[in-house]
Amino acid sequence: MTELTIADADPVSVLLAWLQQSGEAADALGGLGRVSGIAEAPWPHLVIGHGPGGNLRDLNWATEPEVTLEVYGDPGGWPGKAELRRILVHCAKAAKGIVEAPHTPGRPVINGVKPSGLLVWSPLVDGQPRWLMNLSVTIHP
Repeated sequence: MTELTIADADPVSVLLAWLQQSGEAADALGGLGRVSGIAEAPWPHLVIGHGPGGNLRDLNWATEPEVTLEVYGDPGGWPGKAELRRILVHCAKAAKGIVEAPHTPGRPVINGVKPSGLLVWSPLVDGQPRWLMNLSVTIHP
């Protein structure tokens, strides 16, 4: 097996796989199959992507990139603003659970997940409800 490098330590792919299997995220979202990298039904839906900031440190071992969590409601406007916010906070807490999980050999290690800012209400131009937040993720190969 080849050794992982800093370039292999992608927090989005690790957290995406974690949250797709998370019972806590599934409970908050209303079922499985509601976490991915794109905004798609079924609603509500959690989208995980690369965030705008972070700290690459010296690119030798651990980095602290940001990951963006977005929760989308149905284009018809449900669930409401408060419920979608609650769902997003539950999903962020579920993401923190990866820190205490046993390490899988051959996968990057996440040893820190924390909010890096505020929750932002940002509905789409067509009115589809959306909340988003960024998480600072400490990760190393």
